[in-house]
Amino acid sequence: MIAADTSTWISFFEGEQGDDVLALARALESRQVVVPPPVLTELLSDPELSASVAQTLMELPLVAMKDGFWHRAGKLRAKVLARKRKARLGDALIAQCCIDADIALITRDGDFKAFSAVLNLL
Repeated sequence: MIAADTSTWISFFEGEQGDDVLALARALESRQVVVPPPVLTELLSDPELSASVAQTLMELPLVAMKDGFWHRAGKLRAKVLARKRKARLGDALIAQCCIDADIALITRDGDFKAFSAVLNLL
């Protein structure tokens, strides 16, 4: 199983090129994609998202959130912030989902490197 960040999904929907988009397309073809709940929330927040794309996204399996998730996500974000790195709340939640589920994250968002540096996420 593998997850993709919002940045990769948007690029995929817009028909952009890139290793991340190709990896997402392959994972979708092989039915290996799971969606972190914060990614689904970010994608569904787009007021211009078509109903058919929204429906397709909602049919994908979600990454299960385990007990203690919110505490671990807060501690993860604190570690990144302590290193004086950018750690957006949404990114911390996505990273923690992937860490808990032990799945890789496809992304083109460089901000995830700060989480990788702390816990070898990527």
